[in-house]
Order: sequence, then structure tokens, then C-alpha cells
Amino acid sequence: MSQSLELAIILPTLNERGNLAPLVARIEDALGSQGWEVLIVDDDSSDGTADEARSIALTDGRVRVIQRIGRRGLASAAIEGFCATAAPFVAVMDADHQHDPALLSEMLEAVRAGEGDVAVASRFAPGSSTDEWGAPERERLSSFANGIARRMTGVELSDPMSGYFLLRTGTARALVPRLSGIGFKILLDLLATSDRPLKVKEFPLKFAKRREGESKLDRAILFDFLAGLYDKTLGRVIPTRFALFGTVGALGVIVHMAVLASLLFVFEEAFTIAQAAAVLTAMSFNFWLNNWLTYRDQRLRGLGAVLRGWAGFCLTCAVGGFANVAVATLLESEGVFWALAALAGILIGSVWNYALSSRFVWGRY
Repeated sequence: MSQSLELAIILPTLNERGNLAPLVARIEDALGSQGWEVLIVDDDSSDGTADEARSIALTDGRVRVIQRIGRRGLASAAIEGFCATAAPFVAVMDADHQHDPALLSEMLEAVRAGEGDVAVASRFAPGSSTDEWGAPERERLSSFANGIARRMTGVELSDPMSGYFLLRTGTARALVPRLSGIGFKILLDLLATSDRPLKVKEFPLKFAKRREGESKLDRAILFDFLAGLYDKTLGRVIPTRFALFGTVGALGVIVHMAVLASLLFVFEEAFTIAQAAAVLTAMSFNFWLNNWLTYRDQRLRGLGAVLRGWAGFCLTCAVGGFANVAVATLLESEGVFWALAALAGILIGSVWNYALSSRFVWGRY
């Protein structure tokens, strides 16, 4: 007699082809042959991860695949998984074998028995280990971020930044409409979004070394964390992505002013030329930083893609840049102090730059 579906394990993937079959086998060893499914949510990997997942699914009905085109990010992948399964319980874990599937049975039993609303595999709980991680810088960053996350969510746990957790699917889906879906830390998003503090049951995790491939996370993960903080505080007033774009733009203002002041120091009467040069320099700076931070889930990679993206960014911002220069020049000619004139031009061009570059350079709003 077949066992009914109880647990869905969501595996957000990007270039994890060789990790899939061994991980499915490990999950079967941990959970037995029935009562679960693996939902692979792949961000259109270049190594054929989605094709490998489909190949596994041909002979294993417990494996399903969602291949996403033009969308990236662990958090949004988990959200799509929450909405795609009929299982009453759902787990999120990495596909790189750093998360031990042997914990799944205990985590499921704890949530089923009401010991916690969310079962979290913690890298920092008593009995856990990160010896195989070999990333002391990431460990320090996680520890720092965890302290802030605890204050923000009101939930006392050792690892709110964990990427390995399990909860009732209904709980997750009820929160989905209010989740930001930005970046990598979906657990933090869930905990901070819930109107009532979610009870957490922690399980010590022996955080393992990646089986193969390279980590998709980098130093910009701190920016993801800050994005999550912003979204849960001011995100309902100003869209988070626009706020991130604006943060980069604010840094661009510093670059803009530095270039403009330097050129005016050398060429005192050439404000229009100096302003145009400052616009182009700041535009290039903003493209680079937005590609690395604001749109890191859609990041353009490779020299060709980056150059095409830079050219597209400059073209889509050309009208905003023209309005910037025109407004600033007009105000300066009317006697407005050059710095204030430049700021007015920047403000006029910023909304245009965000809307057009989001759509035509990184392919999303």
C-alpha cells in the first residue's frame, strides 16, 4: 500500500547538475521510499541542471522540476516551491550536500508534533559543527547578521540565516503574499513577516563541504541581508528594489560631484561639458554597482554580457541623462548654485533610469 505524500523538499538550484542524483539517493536513505517528493527549482542553469533533473524524473516520480527563465534567487525559488506542492509539510535545503538530509525525519516529527512552527537546522546550535566549511570570514558575517536578525524578528534562535528549515506548507503559503522574495535568506523573511512570533525548534547541523561546484554566494550577501532589513521596515512605503537602486544612486552622486568639482576646478567656465562627463562617469559606476548588488540575482556575467549590459544601461538612461544635464544647466544659468543645480538634474533622471534599466537591462521590474 502506497504512503500518501507528506513532505516536499525544495531544492533551489543553479549549476548543481552532478549533485542531484546523489542527493536524491541520500534523501531516500533518510526518509524511506515513499511519502515525499523533491521539487527542483532551477534558475536556468548553464550546466544542464534542469535537463538532469528531468532525466531523473523520467524514472523517479518523486522528483519534479520547475525551470525558471529570466528569474533568479533562492528566496523566490523557495516561494515558487511553496506554491507548487500539495504536501502538507515543506522543507528547503541546498542541493550542494552541505545540508545533511538525515535531519529531515527529526525535523518533520518535531513540526508534526507541535514542538515548533519551524524546524531549523542550525550551524551554531550546541552540538553543531562548521569545521568542514572552511570559511571563517563567512562564519563571522553570519554571526554578526544573526545578532541583528534576532532583534528584528523577535525570535531567539542561533541561526536565523540558515538555509535549511522545515514547516507546514499552509504556514508558508499564508505568508507568501507579504514576502519580499529578494536574495537568499527566505527563513529570515518568513520569521520577520509573520504577525505572531513563530516557535522555532533547532537541530544542530554538521555543516559539510560542498560535494562539487562553487558557491553562488559572495560578499554581496551582506547587501541581501540589508535589503531584507529594509523590506521589513520601509518596504511598504518605497519598493525595496527601487530603494536599493536609489542607495547605489546615492553613492553615484558622490562620484558625480567629485568628477564635476574636479573638472570645474580645471575648466572653470565649462559647466555643461563637466556635467555631461560627470553624468557618464556616474552612470558607468552605477551600472557596475547595480549589476553586482541591486540585481545580483540577475547579474550579467562574462565580458560580452557586461559590455552589452553597460551599453544598454547607458542607452536606456540617455533620455534621463539628457534631462539631467538640461535641467541642471538651465538652473545653473539662472544663478542656482552649481551643486544644487546638479542635484536637481540627478533627481529628474533617477526615476527614468530605474524604470527603463530594470526592464531592458536586467529584464524585470
